[in-house]
Amino acid sequence: MSEAAAIDSAAEAAEAPLTPESWGKLGMWIFLAADAMSFGCLIVGYALLRHASEKWPPPAQTLGINLTAFMTLLLIISSVTMVLSLSAIQNGDLRRFKKFLLLTILGGLLFLGCQAYEWTHLITDRLPELGISFSTHLFATTFFVLTGFHGMHVTGGVLYNSCVLAACLRGRYGAKHVEIAGLYWHFVDLVWILIFTFVYLI
Repeated sequence: MSEAAAIDSAAEAAEAPLTPESWGKLGMWIFLAADAMSFGCLIVGYALLRHASEKWPPPAQTLGINLTAFMTLLLIISSVTMVLSLSAIQNGDLRRFKKFLLLTILGGLLFLGCQAYEWTHLITDRLPELGISFSTHLFATTFFVLTGFHGMHVTGGVLYNSCVLAACLRGRYGAKHVEIAGLYWHFVDLVWILIFTFVYLI
């Protein structure tokens, strides 16, 4: 009986209930699940409107594919540096942690700078050439809403990572906080890959 009780207690330990240490991660997963539905609705709405339109401009001829491919590469690299920053702080190496998280933040800032350039070029040059405006064409409306919504998330991620970096360097945050921030950043990167595929390539 004692052996059976030991096995039962071990099973219960393996299936431990929520602890205060896991609340932050659970909260982030719940937020990301809700946010995924928001992005999913926007992407599905874009697809339905595009399918119903007979005069949808070809993305490859309207949008800057080369620039956007570079922006995608920036976010992919920033995901790698996010993983490296988490590994560094888990090993107690604050110097490497600071370096890699700063590179992650820099990748986000460069992405936003490229997006600002892309928007400026489209609004002032490319779309007027094609007779397309935000208020009169669903292509422009859906494009700017979808990419703008994602850009807001990148901005939030840059601010979030900056706050986490400052708090970790002051000793107030640890590896678990970096891991939670990483979940958000990887989600933002994954969503952009979907947007790049469905809006720019297909």
